[in-house]
Amino acid sequence: MVGVLTAIALVIIAVLLFELLILFHEGGHFLTAKKSGVQVNEFALGMGPKIFGFKKGETQYSFRLFPIGGYCAMEGEDEASDNPRAFINAKTWKRMIIIVAGAFMNIVLGLIMMFVLVIQMPVFSSTTISDFSANSYSANCGLEEGDKILKFNNYDIITFQDLSFAVATMKPEEVNGHSVEIYKQDCANELYNAFASIVTDKEADYKEKTINKAYNILLDGCSEVNHSDSKSLAKQTMKTYYTKIYNIFGIDDYRIPKIKEKDTRQRFRTDVTVERDNQIITLNNVDLFTYMNTESEEVSVSIDFYVDGIEKNFLTVLQQTGLQTISVVRMVWASLAGLVTGQFGITDVSGPVGAATAITKVASAGLENSFLSAFNNILYMMMLISINLGIFNMLPFPALDGGRFLFLLIEAIFRKPIPRKAEAVINSIGLGILLVFIFLITIKDVWQLF
Repeated sequence: MVGVLTAIALVIIAVLLFELLILFHEGGHFLTAKKSGVQVNEFALGMGPKIFGFKKGETQYSFRLFPIGGYCAMEGEDEASDNPRAFINAKTWKRMIIIVAGAFMNIVLGLIMMFVLVIQMPVFSSTTISDFSANSYSANCGLEEGDKILKFNNYDIITFQDLSFAVATMKPEEVNGHSVEIYKQDCANELYNAFASIVTDKEADYKEKTINKAYNILLDGCSEVNHSDSKSLAKQTMKTYYTKIYNIFGIDDYRIPKIKEKDTRQRFRTDVTVERDNQIITLNNVDLFTYMNTESEEVSVSIDFYVDGIEKNFLTVLQQTGLQTISVVRMVWASLAGLVTGQFGITDVSGPVGAATAITKVASAGLENSFLSAFNNILYMMMLISINLGIFNMLPFPALDGGRFLFLLIEAIFRKPIPRKAEAVINSIGLGILLVFIFLITIKDVWQLF
């Protein structure tokens, strides 16, 4: 019963947050219209039949049945009007402000949501490498402790969130399997696997002090392997530390594995620009830890180093709120650019159904920890959606706010409005294309569900 009530509460929270997105967007249009002297006939939250409402002054305020949208209906917005306070009769610059206000308020809401998320974080992640995992691939490709990452996979890095996005958009490639770097990676992997197989042995019972001592030996061994300048030296180092690891646990029955080389291997490989000792350095062909994902049966990538933390205080909370919001905005733009250039396909795009599915998944994952964790996961998704909505709406495409803004910009430049009939036809075509696109995305999302 508690689980059902929790699920219902999370659904209600998601719906309310979605309506908050609409409230901010349409509220941006509403407030700027009122300030500009434009008559607003109705301000509605939700779509479909009206549940209840009230009228104040000239404006009808309505709450409608389906919580899937809303609108700010201005006099003369889509038709000719003799009313001097009609939208169409307002000065061009005022109409431009009214149009962009919706998208602007979505960005503002995203900023507020990000602040709520950031203020809960105990510490913030920087982009300066503090340490490497034991079987790190990047450690034997030139990255060093203290490196501040500036560019990764041709993407400028400002926050750790940028780094995560850059890694997530990497593609695996076939590389030379006989290189020294690949050989060193395999040697370090064998050391790590030896340690892991011992400490995870259910029948063994080792003291924590022994495990920690063995782990330090593992780190030293992997570090020496990573700094080897030849295969033979890497192999000898692996043998030496392999023996040390087993000896620390008092195990005599073991066999040192043989490194098997292949002509080609799959790796997530890219160029990385770092700041090191006040100098800018570009490292070519840096590998990240690449492994086989047993669920998807595809190669996956993992960040194989750790970064320094940033102390939490009032100033860093504000700084991280702004920087991480900027990172999300850049991520959205990069994703849109990726769609245009072909980096991402139609399968990487989600509509309302896909978004609802994603929200359900992150909420379920969060519930495994706590209700607050599930709420924060939903809030993060809504923050992404709000910023997406703001940016997408300002694309210069007919029927979107960005398309209408473009028409107004042309009007301001040439001091002559585009004929209403022509604008209506162009917007109708644009709306038709958008509806077809949304329909196809929805079909894809539903297909993926089953």
